[in-house]
Amino acid sequence: MMYPWIRRALSTGPGVLLGLALIANSASHANPIEEKIALCVSCHGANGLPSDPSIPIIAGQEFYYLYVQLKDYKAGRRANPIMGGIVSQLEKQDMQALAQHFAEQKWPSVQVTADDATINKAQQATTAGQCVQCHLGGYEGNSRVPRLAGQQVGYLEKTMLDFKNKVRLNSPAKGSLLKDYSDGDIAAMAHFLGGL
Repeated sequence: MMYPWIRRALSTGPGVLLGLALIANSASHANPIEEKIALCVSCHGANGLPSDPSIPIIAGQEFYYLYVQLKDYKAGRRANPIMGGIVSQLEKQDMQALAQHFAEQKWPSVQVTADDATINKAQQATTAGQCVQCHLGGYEGNSRVPRLAGQQVGYLEKTMLDFKNKVRLNSPAKGSLLKDYSDGDIAAMAHFLGGL
């Protein structure tokens, strides 16, 4: 039997086939946490750096933030056909164990550069939005707020656009903040933050 979320995920492209094979295996019986970790790294990268720029770095991200995101996927407050299917199979202790595992990993180095005009535009936008109030001065985050410094540029841009366009709903304050930003401001901020 093919689960509906697997069918939806198949339509997203061939890059998820390895993950889908692991998901199908995990859907049929309980797996130890090592298999769940292997499933995560099939997309998020064995060395902590995903090959797809739209997939976030989770290695070295804050425990509580990771745990809350998994809970939000499970509860439907955050939508993604692949993640929704994966977390539907997880219990609370699984989500906590996965969040702990990835929080203990080293943040990978991302090589991103931006020109001076992009950096200036991004700094004006981040200052206007008072981003450092929550994400801290180096955008390193804290126990409840994600690290943005050195995150995947494609993921940062998509996430900010999703908040702006009310596609992502699990942080209404972000949607309110970003609704007045131009797509160009958001792209500049993504390149600036990714290069920190």
